[in-house]
Amino acid sequence: MSLEIYHTQQIKSFARNLGFNYCGIAKAVRLDDDARRLEKWLNAGMHGSMKYMENHFELRTDPRKLVPGARSVITLLLNYFPEQSQHPGAPKIARYAYGKDYHDVIRKKLNSFLSLIKEHIGEVQGRGFVDSAPVLERSWAQRSGLGWVGKNGNLINKQIGSYFFIATLIVDLELSYDDAYAKDYCGTCTRCIDACPTEAILPNKVIDGSKCISYFTIELKEILIPSEMKGKFDNWLFGCDTCQEVCPWNRFAKPNEEFEFAPLRQVLNFSTSDWEELTEESFKSIFGNSPIKRAKYDGIRRNLRFIQTNGG
Repeated sequence: MSLEIYHTQQIKSFARNLGFNYCGIAKAVRLDDDARRLEKWLNAGMHGSMKYMENHFELRTDPRKLVPGARSVITLLLNYFPEQSQHPGAPKIARYAYGKDYHDVIRKKLNSFLSLIKEHIGEVQGRGFVDSAPVLERSWAQRSGLGWVGKNGNLINKQIGSYFFIATLIVDLELSYDDAYAKDYCGTCTRCIDACPTEAILPNKVIDGSKCISYFTIELKEILIPSEMKGKFDNWLFGCDTCQEVCPWNRFAKPNEEFEFAPLRQVLNFSTSDWEELTEESFKSIFGNSPIKRAKYDGIRRNLRFIQTNGG
């Protein structure tokens, strides 16, 4: 057995022991095709007011710029699908935000992951990323065979659907690569395109981020949500799961086993009146360790007013 294969087996074992559901590895190269697609998307203004997406273009498309001497990109999937559901009729929260902030949970796991690699393999240089740095996570996941990018822009895995977080660890270690670019199994299905309340899902796997409900309820910092969105939010207060809810592959979704993703009882049980009566102090206390804090108190109040006064 070669050293690369042995180290790869060790790394995949570490990933399993840390609770990750899947681990795939690809060779660190510049993503030329993805660079062209990203540039076209940005030039079309589909990122809306998310100007940070224009930054660090070369870092996004070449992992060797993020980690000098990078040889391998390790992609990890962590299931977040909850066993429980919100109270019917309540303002809706995207499922990924039911429990503790995934950034904190996964960052801790990535730190442990890199420590294990250094302890058992040697002085490996690397950096871990989880949705907070210029890394094209879905592209790397697809290159290592973990799934395909669906028409809704989400990575889809045949075994568990799309309710999972993607984390990336870039290292300067030569490994055995999963040379298995995932096949696309969306076929002729257009359920996500047909169901999107704001028509944000365009043909050819292009997502107009500036029309997405998640963009309006989380990223948009303006005082008012554009009036042309009236009646289109389908009662979503924070984020949106519509395109995942209608995806046939999510019939395979299984409840996660990560205790830190256990839903907050307020997320499950808050009624419209509970959200209305929520004070800023209580918001910070309840959601201080939740992804919901990203919208801030004023953002949640704005979203609530919008879905109440405009029929969702």
